Amino acid sequence: MKKTFSTMLVAAAVVLAPATAAVAAPVAAPATGTIVAKYSFDGTATTSVNDLSGRGVALKMRAADGGAVKFINRGDGRALAFPARCAEKAEKCPRVLLEGSDDPDLDPGTKPFTYGLTLAATAAAVGSESNLLQKGVADAQGQWKLQIGGKKKLPSCVIAGAGKGAKRYIAKSTAGVLDNKYHTVTCQRTASQLIIWVDGQNRGAVAVPADVSISNNLPLRVGAQNLNAKQTAFGGVIDDVTITLG
Repeated sequence: MKKTFSTMLVAAAVVLAPATAAVAAPVAAPATGTIVAKYSFDGTATTSVNDLSGRGVALKMRAADGGAVKFINRGDGRALAFPARCAEKAEKCPRVLLEGSDDPDLDPGTKPFTYGLTLAATAAAVGSESNLLQKGVADAQGQWKLQIGGKKKLPSCVIAGAGKGAKRYIAKSTAGVLDNKYHTVTCQRTASQLIIWVDGQNRGAVAVPADVSISNNLPLRVGAQNLNAKQTAFGGVIDDVTITLG
């Protein structure tokens, strides 16, 4: 199914694998459009993860301070574990993110759009905030993002239109996911709402004007906002990143 990273990186990874994780997670949300990117982590070791939809771009691994990933068994396949989060004031902070090139299929404009993944993590794996999946940044050309954070450390979906000061729309989940078991979290933008689904259940929504458009020339990133923002790095496990348009 999937392509993975080098054997050397696998051997060097330091993570806490979910000891009690369920084998599979429920379907995350309705998906009536076209899958434009899908990434899993079952294949042979390489330096990138191939897209399985036939439309998306490969994700390449970027690392800092010796950061490395590890592959763990999940059912009849594997999932990808990121390095454990480092201490807030650590001088050296091993970290990794996955990054694709800009892809027009990932710029939904005002169209219906879903994006999400399966994860397993504890509170220690997210700290005060972790960015799991995003394309674009706020106050630029528009953004969509899946994150975990806040006082209650709950997942939330974020979209923002283009332009400095553009309003951000945040759908916050009422259900937590940091029990070291696998959960599927999906963000769904419809004609009027942004909805967050957790394990197939609607766990929160916010109204979004139909004319909010998201289109940028920035790369898709998985596992962190960027390599400079050490404290947005995700230190848990992910699988089955899926993005749907229409």
